[in-house]
Amino acid sequence: MKLYEFEAGNFFRQEGIPVPDFVIADSPQATREAAEKIGAPVVIKAQVLTGGRGLAGGVQAADSPEQAEEIARQILKSSIKGFPVKRVMVVNKAEVAREFYLGVTIDGLAGCPVVILSTAGGVSIEETAKNHPEMVFSRQVSISAGLSLSDAEEITQQAGLTGEESTRIAGIFHSLYQVFRKYDAPIAEINPLVRTAKGEYLALDAKMEIDDSSLFRHSDLQIPSEDRIATPLEKKGRQIGVTYVELDGEVGIVSSGAGLGMAIMDIIGRRYRPANFLETGGGISEELLYQVMELVLQKKGLKAVFLNLLAGINPIHEGAKGIVRFLQEHPTDVPIVARVRGNRQEEIWQMLREAGVEAFTDAATEESVERLFRILERTK
Repeated sequence: MKLYEFEAGNFFRQEGIPVPDFVIADSPQATREAAEKIGAPVVIKAQVLTGGRGLAGGVQAADSPEQAEEIARQILKSSIKGFPVKRVMVVNKAEVAREFYLGVTIDGLAGCPVVILSTAGGVSIEETAKNHPEMVFSRQVSISAGLSLSDAEEITQQAGLTGEESTRIAGIFHSLYQVFRKYDAPIAEINPLVRTAKGEYLALDAKMEIDDSSLFRHSDLQIPSEDRIATPLEKKGRQIGVTYVELDGEVGIVSSGAGLGMAIMDIIGRRYRPANFLETGGGISEELLYQVMELVLQKKGLKAVFLNLLAGINPIHEGAKGIVRFLQEHPTDVPIVARVRGNRQEEIWQMLREAGVEAFTDAATEESVERLFRILERTK
């Protein structure tokens, strides 16, 4: 379950993490009153369950309550990546002297938590790791031993922090790990944690999720569900009966199994970014695959679609009819490649090829993805 920034901020504050005072407003007038209460200048932040708010105009500064009201009027009429903005956070604008990134997540390969510190905050940690790896410091944490204060300070010192700054940030890091464990969070982030011109340390942005499988342990939290987990495309996936997770990539994926789909995501991730995870599950039919193609191809910025279907008990030959019918009715310039194995595979290959799909007949999954990469390179 994803949390809104203000919800994550409240959990952080309860564990002693310094979070600036804020007010949640659901109207322009309430935003103006909040700015009057807090004192300008303020920052107006859209509360939506997606990233990219700043680039979409969802985070703006206001120098007066009147300006805050006008900004809120615009933000509250907008949508960000398909999420309508229903409320905003009004927070005092800090004078930032330095920014950091603090995060705790799960290392899936190692099977343990990993804590991450970057001396470059306010930007994507993935971007920093790619362009400035020397500014990112991480450590795996034993789930039984946890992260001690001394462990946290070792990381801050490794990052070149000294004195009071090292101690203060280590304390916040330790508290962030406690939040992560207490609430069964797959991820908890502060980006940025800032040192202000007055020497204060503040978590200016809070991101956190709670593992859906652990919600029975947290019934006391009383977090409204309000359909917070789905983007418009994810909602459509639920409606047609498939597992669809929208991602910020450019290669669409359709798989007849969850494990197979995750493996494909990992392979594609070596060169490109998956645009989605989609597992059809059982019950494949012509109509289902028609709707699946319609769903996947609605993603903006798509460069290709990779189909990996195993025809065991699943009637893939019926599903292929849906793929063909969709492409006949809705021709696309997006390259579509397919790897199909199993019952009536030769018949399926022929059907797909006649519809313009490049069907691989002689390659394993990894080699099929490599061929997809070559197609993408040719179409650049």
